[in-house]
Amino acid sequence: MSSTNQSSVSEFLLLGLSSQPQQQQLLFLLFLTMYLATVLGNLLIILAIGTDSRLHTPMYFFLSNLSFVDVCFSSTTVPKVLVNHILGSQAISFSGCLTQLYFFCVLGDMDNFLLAVMAYDRFVAICHPLYYTIKMNHQVCALLVMGSWVVANLNCLLHILLMVRLSFCADNIIPHFFCDVTPLLKLSCSDTHLNELIIHTEGAVVMVTPFVCILISYIHITCAVLRVSSPRGGWKAFSTCGSHLAVVCLFYGTIIAVYFNPSSSHSAGRDIAAAVMYAVVTPMLNPFIYSLRNNDMKVALRKVLNMRFPSKQ
Repeated sequence: MSSTNQSSVSEFLLLGLSSQPQQQQLLFLLFLTMYLATVLGNLLIILAIGTDSRLHTPMYFFLSNLSFVDVCFSSTTVPKVLVNHILGSQAISFSGCLTQLYFFCVLGDMDNFLLAVMAYDRFVAICHPLYYTIKMNHQVCALLVMGSWVVANLNCLLHILLMVRLSFCADNIIPHFFCDVTPLLKLSCSDTHLNELIIHTEGAVVMVTPFVCILISYIHITCAVLRVSSPRGGWKAFSTCGSHLAVVCLFYGTIIAVYFNPSSSHSAGRDIAAAVMYAVVTPMLNPFIYSLRNNDMKVALRKVLNMRFPSKQ
């Protein structure tokens, strides 16, 4: 790929998840199934919210945005894995790799921000119910989502610009199924200390701040629920947050395992397993988690399915 120390690679090779042919076939079917479930499940959520006027509330507005982001998030990595398997190729161009990394970063940040916005929405609904319609009006909801997109794009643009300045002189093999920042930095023959510093400072702030907001929101929610005189009423209020908490734990647990440990402690196998969880499994599980625990969503989904597949009389 290179003839001198000044040249850079023109493409990378994604090793994927396994080098064993039988395992590759199994993983292809597994990824295809999960991807189809992700797209179908999240699109049904969006359709159900869009067609049911009762779900035109801030909570479901944010949920529909999360579903849209999850479809795009999964589409950033999984289709490339499937196409490479079908074509028998492992190659991805340098520009294609950085493009994939950019959108992966933006959509991952959006997942992060939307989870925080949804926690704030539940905090206002439970702790300040009388002011809910004022504090969470249409303008505020739109600004929260638009602001999240702006910050996510600016954050990821910074990381990409820092990545572009690096040189990749010889090794072009990425032991991963997509272009992620950690394996790319390991391949660079340039000084990557600035990139790592930005990841662990600015990147940490972007990731940790929403997480702290979620924790603070749920501390206030828990205190408010404990003050409710009726145990049944308190449990009903808190149960509306159960789905959100499950998604938060799954998403942040795997993110922290990959990006906020020292580089020396990283192993390709562990990073890939964690990446599969937050990049493939979590977007697939979100529709099931939110719909199975929410009666309003169940009713709306039944209406959508009945419109598409009417029962025969």
